[in-house]
Amino acid sequence: MVAVRGSITGRGPDWGRIGLHVGCLAVLLVMLYPLAWLIATSFKPADEVISSLRLLPSRLELGNYATALEGVGGVSVLRLIGNSLIISVGSVLGNVLSCSLAAYAFARLRFTLRGPLFALMLATIMLPQHAILIPQYIVFNQLGLVNTFWPLVLPKFLATDAFFVFLTVQFMRGIPKELDEAATLDGCGPFRTFFRIILPLSRPALITTAIFTFIWTWNDFFLQLIYLFEPEKFTITLALRSFVDTSSQSAYGPMFAMSVIALLPIVLFFMAFQRFLVQGMASSGVKG
Repeated sequence: MVAVRGSITGRGPDWGRIGLHVGCLAVLLVMLYPLAWLIATSFKPADEVISSLRLLPSRLELGNYATALEGVGGVSVLRLIGNSLIISVGSVLGNVLSCSLAAYAFARLRFTLRGPLFALMLATIMLPQHAILIPQYIVFNQLGLVNTFWPLVLPKFLATDAFFVFLTVQFMRGIPKELDEAATLDGCGPFRTFFRIILPLSRPALITTAIFTFIWTWNDFFLQLIYLFEPEKFTITLALRSFVDTSSQSAYGPMFAMSVIALLPIVLFFMAFQRFLVQGMASSGVKG
C-alpha cells in the first residue's frame, strides 16, 4: 500500500524526517544508558560490578536492596529519606514564599532604589557559594544551629536564590498592570493584591521554582556535608558517601541499590508536577 500510494502521489518517503527520528532515538538511548546501567548494576553480584562489562547481570542479587534498606550507621533508609524530605520540602516552601514576595516587590511596586537593588540582587547570582560559606557557617555556629536542619532551610526563607527571584520577576512583568489598578479601586492593598491576584496567576512560575528547588536540594551534598554531623540527621546523599566509606569496595552493589532508592522520590515528584512545568515553560504571561 505504501509503495502504491507513493507511486500514485509521486512522493517518496521523507528520508529527512526518518533520519531526524532515528537520530533523536540514538541520542535518547545514549542519555538513558547511564540510568539503565545504574539499575542493572544494582542487581549484580559484587564480583560482577567492576569485572563484567555486560549490562545485564548473570543473576539477580536481591540482597543488594536488602542491605541498602538497612541504611548506614544504624539509621534506616526510611529515616534518611525522611530527613531529605524535611530539608527539601522546607526549602521548597521557603523559596516559593520568599522569592515570590521579592519578585512582586521588584516587578509591581515602586520604591526608592528599586533598579540598583534589583541589579545588586542579580549580581549575587555570579557570587560563588564558597565565598560566603565560612561567614555563613560562623553565624550559624554562634547561633547554635550547626548539626541541625536550620542552616539548610532557613536561608530559603530569605530569598537568597536570586535565580528564582529573577525567574518570577520576568513572569510577573507579563501580567497586565490593569489587574493591580482594578484591585486598588476595589480597596485592596499591596499584600491583598499579591495574595488574591498576582500569586494565583503566577502559579506556573511558582511550580517551576518548586520543582527545581526540590531536585537541587535533594541532590545537594556539599552543604549537607558541612552542617550535618550525626548519622541520625544524615540525608540520603550523605548516606551514600558514608556507605562507601564504611564498607569499601565490597559494597558497590548495595551502594548502587541505595542510589536507585534515592532516585525514586525525585522521579515521582517530577512525574506528579511535570505538566505544570511544561505550562511554566510554554507560558510567557497572561495575555489580555
